[in-house]
Amino acid sequence: MKTHESAENYLETILILSHRKPEVHSIDIANELDFSKPSVSVAMKNLRQKGYITIDAENHIHLTPSGLEIAETIYERHTLISEWLIRLGVSEKTAVEDACRIEHVISAESFAAIKRHTTGTNAAKGAPQGTSQETETP
Repeated sequence: MKTHESAENYLETILILSHRKPEVHSIDIANELDFSKPSVSVAMKNLRQKGYITIDAENHIHLTPSGLEIAETIYERHTLISEWLIRLGVSEKTAVEDACRIEHVISAESFAAIKRHTTGTNAAKGAPQGTSQETETP
């Protein structure tokens, strides 16, 4: 299912906050993103209706499996792209800002290629760069 950038940002933020604290509330998300509480409440309602989050009786927000999958994908893209840009000499502030925009529009194919490049694996074979998994046969 195609998600909008704003939904991806909310899901990523919930994931990040859940790593920092045991329970995530709407106010935590509002504070993290510097958004109004009413805006976050509307977004949480939409995410709940789409099946990306659940909200329990104590108003704790939890990612569903589909929400977690999206959040982890976006977070991985953000982390890898920002680290890659920093290694290329981009300032940390600019790299993080640019990664935040790129993470939502980059194709799975392009991201996989960047990931292979930055982790040093050969695109076609999954072998380290400069090596081949193919063996010659006489």
